[in-house]
Amino acid sequence: MSKIAKAKGFKHSKPGLLLSIGTSAFGAISLYKDIKKARGEQDTLLLANAVVGALALVTGTALLLRELKQLGDDDILLG
Repeated sequence: MSKIAKAKGFKHSKPGLLLSIGTSAFGAISLYKDIKKARGEQDTLLLANAVVGALALVTGTALLLRELKQLGDDDILLG
């Protein structure tokens, strides 16, 4: 398999999935700041937006973890 073909599959490889999960962690920091700001300003709409964003982040991370678990040991990019 050529290196270009391997690179195209990076998104669905173990390192690609771990990178996506790490990126989600940075998104959580931003959401935490938004929730803190919304509670300080007593802005219900901003708080609702942050909570919905947090739910989407949790769901996305759960999907990534499930895909990582299903990937198993047959990852061609690690070898």
